[in-house]
Amino acid sequence: MIPRRSWLAAVVVAAATLVGCGPGTEPQPTPTGPSWAQLFSELPGALISVWGTDAKNVWAVGGDAGDGDGPMTMHFDGTRWTRHLTGKQGDLWWVHGFEGGPLFMGGTKGQILRYEGGAFEPMATPASAGTIFGIWGAAPDDVWAVGGAGSTPTGGFLWHYDGKTWSPSPLAPSTLAAEATVFKAWGTRADDVWFVGTGGLILHYDGKAIEKVESPIQETLFTVNGASGRVYAVGADGVILENAGAGWASAAPDNARQMNGVAALGDDAFAVGVYGGVMRREGGAWKAVDTGLSFQDDYHGVWLDPDGGAWCVGGQIAADPLVEGTLTYFGEADIPGSTFDTVK
Repeated sequence: MIPRRSWLAAVVVAAATLVGCGPGTEPQPTPTGPSWAQLFSELPGALISVWGTDAKNVWAVGGDAGDGDGPMTMHFDGTRWTRHLTGKQGDLWWVHGFEGGPLFMGGTKGQILRYEGGAFEPMATPASAGTIFGIWGAAPDDVWAVGGAGSTPTGGFLWHYDGKTWSPSPLAPSTLAAEATVFKAWGTRADDVWFVGTGGLILHYDGKAIEKVESPIQETLFTVNGASGRVYAVGADGVILENAGAGWASAAPDNARQMNGVAALGDDAFAVGVYGGVMRREGGAWKAVDTGLSFQDDYHGVWLDPDGGAWCVGGQIAADPLVEGTLTYFGEADIPGSTFDTVK
């Protein structure tokens, strides 16, 4: 077993500045407002994807913990964190679900797990090779899973679930497997779905066909997301693309770091990436965020809750094994961290 450092870490909080109180002075109020807190660090498996319905129902999944109990699969119910044991081994790269259930989790060796009613169900998939890097669905019976070889830009696939069976989409480009890995899928509805991947790959599904869309870059795109009529895609070499309906264009500031994940809610959007990098879209422009944290590994995913809280996950994700999991929160809620229960 590969040695791991202890996952138990103290929650990092923003400390209020101490103000001297002499004769005739009054204690100054503690500053309020959203702040950054590192809820977990050095977990035995990296955390790679995060999704939820609100701040009282959050799921984060990631790398195999190397302890014989499979991947890190964490849930927050508004009061406590729980690690759920899936009964399967291997890394989980993405989680996507629906309010009231179910959840779909995808990962290595073509594995997809369905979680509902407190139980994990391994699903039959079209192949047992390749990694599922992204999952998104408009409904529980209309879900997309995408992936490929990952380490080499080949093996790309688009699978669709109709409520009964996962099948390769007959609409996928015939050259996809030979030319690209598909990293993520995201959409606004069943007939408006975006896919991104290696070599600047951008595909769009309009309910009838999947078309390749002109891309302004050749760098790998890792994640796509959007809100309020605007779609974002982020990737290698500091790439940030935007599409407000007139086509894709670069929106990255100078000297931007590689961004691995992006999420949007209303007019707000966050991107996360290497070396603990965080960017936020404010006033129509992307700007680097100083989180005040010492985290120097890589963020991989981010999700925004309905109250505007940002949940960022990552760890050592550049090479196997995927370890040193971290979870960071930005917002006004008092979210506990540091410890979790385990449920089989």
